[in-house]
Amino acid sequence: MTGSASIVDSREFRAVLGHFPTGVAVITAICADGEPAGLAVGSFTSVSLDPPLVAFLPAKTSSSWPRMRDAGSFCVNILGHPQLELSRRFATSGGDKFAGLDWTPTPSGHPILPGVPAWIDCELVRIDDAGDHWIVLGGVRSLSADGDHPGPLVFCRGAFGRFAAADS
Repeated sequence: MTGSASIVDSREFRAVLGHFPTGVAVITAICADGEPAGLAVGSFTSVSLDPPLVAFLPAKTSSSWPRMRDAGSFCVNILGHPQLELSRRFATSGGDKFAGLDWTPTPSGHPILPGVPAWIDCELVRIDDAGDHWIVLGGVRSLSADGDHPGPLVFCRGAFGRFAAADS
């Protein structure tokens, strides 16, 4: 279907796919100018165990991603359900998203946001064109998770919430 006109209405597409819940992550990097940058995504996924690879899909309209791309590496910060405001901070365009945040560096120096339940430090492997987004593939270099964290921030059907495990 590449190159042909779509017969699917974009609003309907978004509404139907909105029934599939996604986690919320913030991708961070230290840019060439030495300043931190970040953007919120709901399109993060694991790709491969061997080698360990992950991917996320920033919008081509993102003003943060072009600055971060040139860093050659990045950190994926998985947000917890109490971190809705942090998600909103990094979903907005412009401004100093790191103002007042006491972040810590990954082994490669990229920002780990305060209180995240998990983080993944990655090297940039490749970027592929995907319509109005990019597919960014990252090779995992280091990672950590807090097993006592209450759970991830989830986005589904236009709203944020939390994950609750089904009874076994």
